[in-house]
Amino acid sequence: MTCSEPFSIHQLSAKDIALTEELLAVFGEAFDDFDTYSSSRPSASYLKRLLSSNYFIALAALKTGTVVGGLAAYELQKFEQERSEIYIYDLAVSAEHRREGIATALIQELKKIAVERAAYVIYVQADLGDDPAIALYTKLGVREDVLHFDIAVDDSSQNQKI
Repeated sequence: MTCSEPFSIHQLSAKDIALTEELLAVFGEAFDDFDTYSSSRPSASYLKRLLSSNYFIALAALKTGTVVGGLAAYELQKFEQERSEIYIYDLAVSAEHRREGIATALIQELKKIAVERAAYVIYVQADLGDDPAIALYTKLGVREDVLHFDIAVDDSSQNQKI
C-alpha cells in the first residue's frame, strides 16, 4: 500500500467482528502491547454485545478494506445535567500510515457522532512523552493537566498502606 491511497472512516457495528479484530491488532502493534490486545481476545458474542450497546463507539480507518487505524470511545451519561461526554479510550494509526490525517479524521467523525448524541465534550488522555499524541490533541483541544489513579478492585492485591 502506498501512503497516497485514500482512506474511509467506518463506524463499527455488531456485524463488523472481523474489522474489530483487525482494529485490536492495530492497537496492539501501535502501542507495542500485543499481550493486552491479542492474548485474551473477547469472544464474538462479547464483541457483538459491546458493538450493539449505546455507550461504546468504535471507528475504523480503512484503506482498500484493511484497517489502518481506529479509535474506541465510551459515552458517559452525566448525572448532574441531562448530557453526556465522550471519552476516547484508544486511538491509533499503523506506523506506515501516520501523518496522513487519519487520526484527525477519526476525531472529526467522532465529533459528528458526539453532536448526534448531544454530548458536550470529547476528552482523551495522553501519556507524558507521547509527543505525537500530545501535539495532535493540543491542535484539536484544550490541554488540562490532571492526575490519573488506578484503584484496584481487589483490595487484597494492594500491599500499600495509606
